[in-house]
Amino acid sequence: MALIRINARLVRLVVFALLLLVCGFSLVRNASPNAEVTNSGSRAVSGAARAVSGAVHGIRKNRVKATFVTLARNSDLSGLLQSIAHVEDRFNKNYHYDWVFLNEEPFSEEFKKGVSELVSGNVKFGLVPTEHWSYPAWIDREKAALAREEMVRKNVMYGGSESYRHMCRFESGFFFRHELLADYEYYWRVEPDIKFKCDIDYDVFQYMKDNDKWYGWTISLPEYGETIPTLWETTKKFMKQYPQYLAKDNNYGWLSETGGETYNGCHFWSNFEVGALKFWRLEAYMKYFDFLDKSGGFFYERWGDAPVHSIAVSLFMPKDKIHFFPDLGYYHAPFTNCPIDDATRRLKRCTCDPKEDMTWKGTCTPKYFTMNGMKRPKGWENFT
Repeated sequence: MALIRINARLVRLVVFALLLLVCGFSLVRNASPNAEVTNSGSRAVSGAARAVSGAVHGIRKNRVKATFVTLARNSDLSGLLQSIAHVEDRFNKNYHYDWVFLNEEPFSEEFKKGVSELVSGNVKFGLVPTEHWSYPAWIDREKAALAREEMVRKNVMYGGSESYRHMCRFESGFFFRHELLADYEYYWRVEPDIKFKCDIDYDVFQYMKDNDKWYGWTISLPEYGETIPTLWETTKKFMKQYPQYLAKDNNYGWLSETGGETYNGCHFWSNFEVGALKFWRLEAYMKYFDFLDKSGGFFYERWGDAPVHSIAVSLFMPKDKIHFFPDLGYYHAPFTNCPIDDATRRLKRCTCDPKEDMTWKGTCTPKYFTMNGMKRPKGWENFT
């Protein structure tokens, strides 16, 4: 009888092991080829393991569904490690938000190990689908090549680059559709070689959600006119065809000095942006992007995602949904956003020089303040 009980126990163990193997095979078979999730130890983890990791870090159960998102290549690793170190030290060490890394090619093990060792939250690696990083069928490649050659002759920045155009198109119309972002409400874009020179002592994502903000920015600039010669004309055609998408209390006036006849080039510098993903998924923006895409301007010219995002935000979003971050000490060569108030810099342990702050020097921010009735900080005249 004892032998029978032992054999029965062995049979149950074998059956259980086989079930585990079948479940594991099923999970692997159904896994997306464009997504990989790891924790900060750079190894694949289950949902249960991620939950344990979150508990150890003290993550709030009801925190905002948000993530950092970075489009990068393996060659960007060194500059990206600097960016991650700044984000973690100044902000994320206290909140442990996830980080999504996207690439048009597979990430190397060196890249995955390097970034995973610095990120305090869960790390996800994804491939950009080929159709989001290639020429659409309606693009005349010969015409596009001639346009690039002409821009090279005119010394337009990135004028001869194909990859830059694919990047701008992806950031304009596809990043928010990637499967790895499907479960998030908010994102914070981070690029290589950036710095945060002030402590960020509050939950930025929670602030955005609590105050119903859909788009946050910190530096605004005029775009190079040579890169977008027909962007505004194309936008006006869209507005004429789809007037119903214009928000009632929008920021239209910030974009033009001529009542909408021409575009002044003002845009939010999109290498830093914090946003609600739901905005990009709205019918208004999806149709706007498709309209722009069909015109060919991403390839026949050199439309950047920054003016595309900024025009859309200013037209289709009520102005009270937009937020200016004055206190982050954000740096992306060659521009710096630095609080000019001494007390703020001391409180936030800022290492930036207010004399280098670009907010009031030849940017579009003064006009933004005027258009939105915002009070300028005391002493701003001394930093123009």
